[in-house]
Amino acid sequence: MVHLSNEFNCEDALKDGSYWMPFTANRHVRKQAGSRIISSAKGAYYYTPDGKKLFDTLSGLWCTPLGHAVPRIVEALKNQAEELDYCSSFQMAHPVAVRLAKRLADMAPENLNHVFFANSGTEAVDTALKLALGYHRLRGEGGRFRMIGRERAYHGVGFGGISVGGIVSNRKMFAAGMLNGVDHLRHTYDHSKMAFSKGQPTWGADYAEDLERLVALHDASTIAAVIVEPVQGSTGVVVPPVGYLERLREICTKHGILLIFDEVITGFGRMGENFASRRFNVKPDMITFAKAVTNGIVPMGGVLISKDIYETFMTGPEEAIEFAHGYTYSGHPIAAAVSHAVLDIIEEDSLLTHVRGLEPVLEKAVHSLSDLPGVRDVRNFGLTAGIDLVPEADSPGKRGSALFELGMQNGLLLRCTGDTFSLAPPFIATEEQVLDMVETLRRLIITVTQ
Repeated sequence: MVHLSNEFNCEDALKDGSYWMPFTANRHVRKQAGSRIISSAKGAYYYTPDGKKLFDTLSGLWCTPLGHAVPRIVEALKNQAEELDYCSSFQMAHPVAVRLAKRLADMAPENLNHVFFANSGTEAVDTALKLALGYHRLRGEGGRFRMIGRERAYHGVGFGGISVGGIVSNRKMFAAGMLNGVDHLRHTYDHSKMAFSKGQPTWGADYAEDLERLVALHDASTIAAVIVEPVQGSTGVVVPPVGYLERLREICTKHGILLIFDEVITGFGRMGENFASRRFNVKPDMITFAKAVTNGIVPMGGVLISKDIYETFMTGPEEAIEFAHGYTYSGHPIAAAVSHAVLDIIEEDSLLTHVRGLEPVLEKAVHSLSDLPGVRDVRNFGLTAGIDLVPEADSPGKRGSALFELGMQNGLLLRCTGDTFSLAPPFIATEEQVLDMVETLRRLIITVTQ
């Protein structure tokens, strides 16, 4: 275990700003640095330097569903580091990654039987967008260059991801660097008709027809791909209406447009299935994945790709590189070994069944908050939920910030975006832990909205 020297003071160092924290109000944090330091983690909890225990309400950033410091995963990491710590995937292969690719392909929806490894969801999305462009060009349809994303979507922070993404605060500073020819579907959330839905809203399938509007505007012959999250996570758990994803699939097929599911959050059990596409019974042409594939312990991401797309690239001279793309750490041996351990645990411990059992527990618990005057909406699907607070009239986001601070003081590490917070407890959580989490939230919400 790595230990910091006795002379090092983490709080003082954090205050001086040498560590520029991502997606963080750094000036605010520097004023109260001591309250933002995590020293260790075990199971479903984080621990602060003074020993305070914090329940991990979002499984890290949706990425540690098996909990922290899992012995079988730690052992797999250690063993692989001793055997083969690194191997380039350019012109070389190693059994750990090859076997993982085969394993993931077998888990995926039918015909998505090829895997291209990356290191994060951001890289996976950019890879999928490149594949879409290359696929159409190789088929003689190079005029298909447009990408269609969706409002409120999060697809990482690369220029491709923020271009197809639809969260305004992530886009506004970088407009000059975004991809040309990107448009967006309307998001599927309508508070007046969907508030306090349990599971999929029954109203709203017609939102998929917005794709026909964009086809009429741009012409289908210019559109390469549509990319959507089956369940939108970072924007606060927006669940697709019944029939919406099915209709998107139909329209994409009709016009020869590729459909990409961003399953960086929904993949590997969060929806009670290996992939949300299986839960919704809708097959995309590509699936991007990351996060839970290694339980967040080693970075890894990738794209599951249909046979048609793969075979389209397998042309030209045999010695030629078919797809000029990849990363130094693609298919990293240690990440692949960790992923095998993660998949073993999910299977051997029947965690998908456990998630399905916890889903109604979480649903009933979070919707019990609907009677609070300060709660504007509650949504849920799988082992995840989103809760909107009524914002203060003159200070939007203030209540969410206050709730986060109160959570730290009361044993919960929360994920708040504005006045919305998301819940995605670890798969290993017990029913009692889920109920305790929500009961604590009830008290905190009452406090910040009085």
